[in-house]
Parts: sequence; structure tokens; C-alpha cells
Amino acid sequence: WGSWRRGCARSPSAPSSPASPASRPPPSPLPPPPAPPRRQMARAAPPTEASRSSRPLPTRSSPAAHGTILAVATENLQQSYEADFPDNCKEPNTYARELLEYCCHKALHEVTTRPDYLSDMNLRRLMFDMMLAWENPGAEEGLLKNNSTSCNPVEIEDEDEGSIFYANSTSLAVQVNDMKTVGLSAFTRIAPSCPIIADLVTVHNLFDALTCSSGGRLHYFVYDKYLKSLDRVFRSIKGVMQSSLASSFNLDAGECIVAIDGDKPIHPVLQHIGISAWPGTLILTTHALYFQSIRVGYGDKIVKYDLATDSNQVIKRDFTGPLGVRLFDKAVMYKSSTLTEPIYFDFPELGSPSRRNYWLAITREVMQVNRFIRKFNLEDIQRAEALSKAVLGILRYSAVKEAFHIAPSHFKTTLTFSLAEKLPKGDMVLEALYNNYFQLLDTSLSHLATEPAVDKAPQTHSVPFSLYALSRMGFNLLKRKNETGKEISFCAVCVGVTKSLEAALQESFLYSERIEAARATVDQVKVEGLDANVALMQEILFSFIHAGKLIYSLTKWEDPLKSFLFLAFILYVIQSGLVSYTVPSVFIVFAVVMLWHKYSEEGKLLEVLEVRPPPAKNPVEQILILQEAISKLEDTLQAVNIVLLKFRALLFAAVPKATEIVAVALLVAAAVVVLMPPKHLLLMAVLEVYTREMPLRKQHTEKFRRRIKEWWARIPAAPVQMIRPKEDKKKI
Repeated sequence: WGSWRRGCARSPSAPSSPASPASRPPPSPLPPPPAPPRRQMARAAPPTEASRSSRPLPTRSSPAAHGTILAVATENLQQSYEADFPDNCKEPNTYARELLEYCCHKALHEVTTRPDYLSDMNLRRLMFDMMLAWENPGAEEGLLKNNSTSCNPVEIEDEDEGSIFYANSTSLAVQVNDMKTVGLSAFTRIAPSCPIIADLVTVHNLFDALTCSSGGRLHYFVYDKYLKSLDRVFRSIKGVMQSSLASSFNLDAGECIVAIDGDKPIHPVLQHIGISAWPGTLILTTHALYFQSIRVGYGDKIVKYDLATDSNQVIKRDFTGPLGVRLFDKAVMYKSSTLTEPIYFDFPELGSPSRRNYWLAITREVMQVNRFIRKFNLEDIQRAEALSKAVLGILRYSAVKEAFHIAPSHFKTTLTFSLAEKLPKGDMVLEALYNNYFQLLDTSLSHLATEPAVDKAPQTHSVPFSLYALSRMGFNLLKRKNETGKEISFCAVCVGVTKSLEAALQESFLYSERIEAARATVDQVKVEGLDANVALMQEILFSFIHAGKLIYSLTKWEDPLKSFLFLAFILYVIQSGLVSYTVPSVFIVFAVVMLWHKYSEEGKLLEVLEVRPPPAKNPVEQILILQEAISKLEDTLQAVNIVLLKFRALLFAAVPKATEIVAVALLVAAAVVVLMPPKHLLLMAVLEVYTREMPLRKQHTEKFRRRIKEWWARIPAAPVQMIRPKEDKKKI
């Protein structure tokens, strides 16, 4: 990178020689002349046709280096940018950065053609320096030479993959302080230029994973460690694809292996069906799960669980154990409408269930991408592109896991389609991805060129697709062989494709931040213990509970005057027809209270709700309280079942006389409901319920209740017989 910069630095305003490229002398190794200050650049007028060839470039000579990589003159590269993005040239404040970003994208598209470019240390350094240059497009050349990581490249060997700080923490700390670091904006603008390294949807989460221990700044040796791990993951998967094991599974055309486990005896995978369990090898592809069981005396048996079909598939974490006993939380459960019973895949290991969580995440990603394909009816290249994005996401997820042992949180996953499923408004992200990317994929393929032209139409600019990037690494996801290189030799999409997707992502990220903040408050207010939760609920509903107790005391006629006045008010409301306005009035009252607090107490913090907890109880007392609550719940369920069984006896005339009485009462009630207006029915119901405890009616009410209870007690319950199903135990 440094030699490219020093060798290709030249003034953009110098006239180009009319001589042919073969006779053109090599560029001067002298440093570039100083550029005008940034203030002068900010006052510059929008470019015109006459001034495009003489516009000064940023002080860093990155565009010149990119021009050398592309075998294109710097002036032509600048003219190509201004022709492709005429609107961007009207913003002088961002012109230098956007021109540099344009050159970086084109240069990376050119230098990543080799399948082993991830193992090239100089290329990894080049990518990182591009991010540094993007952050400071107007920095002085001398400052870059003194402080950039490209001047004195240091190769940090990390034998222990568990942490990057195990080797020599003191020397690493010194290097961290001396090295330039990269921020989020530079990483999100440059890294997605290589789909192998990052994806536009998940690039923010990838940056958070790489900088979780460095204060939000990316150091070169962390970035380098990530690319090395990514290179190892690609080589491992390519080795599996080319091995005899892959050929034994008879994969379909365009089907790619993304993960394998259980191929080593020290890390087995067990498949549980019923109470039987068999060890074997588990393989995940872009289409299905394959399990090759090892059965002594029966030979190897391969079972395929198709993930690409719409069969109500569900996969989740679960418990397993010997003989079907649920003891260990180290398994995933898979079920679909094509299976008679769920299948369990057990990943035994000591410590945390990291293997199980990894397989659960990547299997869900494959299910999500196939659901995306079915939803938008993607076919051929569009389908292969969606699968390529999922494969690259899984390989990046594996690289981060193996290099840094990071478990992402709910909204921090680096899997593209799983993140869109988890994010709020994630459906809008997928729709933007389809409408502004996959729909244009077929139309842009008709305008492909074998070589990147400088004078392209202003409607397109070059970006590499995931399918093209994956094909460069030796993976072919198209069903027709030898088609990737022919049809996707150069990729072009319309300007504005990424902007709409970025807008949808930005809106979704804002919602996710609010949800995470709200979830943090929820975790803070959670209390433990049955008594404590009951006390909290009583304090929250204090006003409603108090109002209910007041109304109940009025129905007891403890204060006859208040009870009579309340009854008169209720009867007036019913008679005047105001009952229909009761519910809307409640809604209006709540809305007025909310708006009052919003505008009268704006900016004030919400008052803390003070709750007096019940006396602390030891674990034994808490168990007894829980046991008592369960007993009360059981008694309530028994009482409800008895009532239902007695109604069943009345319905089928098990007691003819009681059935006749109930039938006549129901007929009379039906006639009253049909003939009497609803207002009068409500008046009668309120008078009946409210005046039961009046001194004049109290004695008759108690006598009536007694007769009803005695009549109800004489009705027998319908018979019930519990039939236990016969368990068909499978032999091991």
C-alpha cells in the first residue's frame, strides 16, 4: 500500500501525455504537491464539464494508488466518478470522502479476484489503510506516513485463539496506543465492499463484536485476526466439500456445505428419537440437515431433513438425556409436519452449551433464507444470491466465534436473515432488500461487461455481489455448472440501491435501541417471590381496588343514605340512555390524564413507585406457600369440572325432574329477553343485584340462596372414566 501510494502519487491537475501506455514513462516517485486547505475545498463550486479534468484530488494519494490497481489514469477515474454520481459532486464538503470511497470500492473489486486473497498480509493491510484514509480524507501525507499502520507493518502471532491479549499484554498495549484505529463509519462504508468480509445488513453488529473490548475503535491486529480466522473457515469448508465425506451425501447441484460436526470421536453428535440415541455426523447445507448415524452391524445410514420446503418446521433448544430423561440443556429439537415425532440432536460438552447454540443459530439462518426465497419466489440467480448471502453470514459468524468466542445478544447477531427476523420492522428490511437489490439483479445482469469501463452510463456503478464473491472463493451455488463466471463476470446495480436499504436499517436500529432500553427497565423491576409480586400488583392497582371495595360496601347497605344515592344515580344513568357512553367516557378520561401528564410534567422523571414488601420468608415457607397456592388452584379446577359435569347431567336428562325445571326456566328467560327492551332488563338486573342486602330483602335473599344450594346439591355429576394410553416403548 505504501509503495503504491509513493509510486503513484501525482498531481491530478497535470495534463496527461498523449503517448501510448507502452511508451508512457513511469510516474515520478516525488511526493504529491500540497493540496489547498479544506476551507478552500468547501467553498468550491459544483463541477462543470470544463473543470472536471482539473479538479484537485484529496491530499492523500489513495485515488492514484487505486488508479494503478485498476490500470486507469487518475483523471479518468475522477471523471468516471463524477459521471456516475453527478449529484454527489454538488456537495463539496463530502466530495473527497465519497470519491475516496468510490475508488476503494473499485480497487477492492479488482484486487479480490484471487481465491486466496484473505491470506495475503499486504492486502489485509491495504483494506485497513483504506478505512483510515476514509476517516481522514484531508489528512496531510506526512502525518499518514508517521502514524499509519502501513508504515511499519507488524505481524502479531496469536497462538492461543481464545484471546488476543494472552501473548504479551504489555507490548500489545504499547502497540495499541501507537497504532491508528478505525471507527464505525469507516468500517461500515469500506468493509461491505468485500461481501466476504462484511454485509451491509449486519456490518454494525460485526463491528460491535470486533470492538467489544476496545472501546468502539477497531485495531489492526483485531481486524487481521478476524480475517485470518475467516480464511481458516473458508479453507476448512472447502476441504470438507472436496473430501470423500461430502460425496457420500449425494448433494444436489448448487447445494453447499456450511457446517459439519460429529466427524471426530471426541466431539460426537447424538440423534435422539424416542428413547433411542445414536452417534453420528451432522452436516448442514444450504438446503437441508444430513445426519449419518453409526450403527454397529447395520452400516452407516444417512437421513435428510429438508429445510427448503414449507412444512411448518420448528427448531429450538431443548433438554435431552439417557432413556429420554430431560437432564441436560445441550440439544436442539427439530420437528415438521413430515415427521411423526420430533427429532433431537444432542451436542454433549463440558461447560456452556456453545456448540448447541452455534448449530441452533446457523440452522435457523438456513431456514430463514429459504423462507425468504419462498416468500418472494426467487429463482435461478436471485435464489443463488440469497443463499450466498446466508452462507457468507454463517462463515463470518463462525470466524468471529472461533477467533474471539463471542456470543451475540438478541439484536447483535451477524447472521443477515436471522437479524432481519429479530429486528423490529425486520420485514421492512427484507422488503427493501428484495425491492432494491434482488429485483434489480436480473435487470443489471443484462448490462454486464467483461471489463470495467470508465465511461459507463451514469445510472450504474460497480459493486460485487455475494454470489460473485463466493464463486471467486471456489463455491458454486448455481444449479447449472460453469455458469457463475460467465454470467457474473462484472456486477452493476442502480444508484440508490443501498440508500433505501440503509434507511430501513436505520429505522429498525432505532426501534431496537428503544426496545433494548425498555427491556433493561423491565429487568430492573422484576421482583422475586409470590408475596412480593402480589404486593406490587396491589400497589399498582390500588385505585381500582379501592373503588371496587367502595362499591362493594355500598351494595352491603352499611350506610343506607349513600347506598340509596348511588342506586338512584345508577338508575338515572340507565334510564337516560347514558350507559352506551360509559366505555367511551372511560377512554376519554384516560386520554385526558395521559395528555395532562405529558404537557404539564414534560421533562420530569417518573416517580418511583414505593411498595412495602411482605415479611421475608425462608425457602421452606416459600415452598409451603407455593404448595398451598397450587392446592387452591387444584380445588378451583375441581369445582369448575363438577359444575360442568352437573350441567352435562342436566343436558342429557340424568335427573328428569330437575331437567324439566331448568328447561322451563330457560324458556321463560328467552321470552323475557325477546319481549322486554334491553334498558328494562338492565334496570331489573341492577335492582336485583344491588338490593339483595337491603334490610327489607336480606332475609328472603338468604332463604332463596339456601334453597338453590340444596337443589343444586341433589343433582348428580355425570360419570367420568380416565383411560391411560398404552405407551409404545421403543427398544434400543
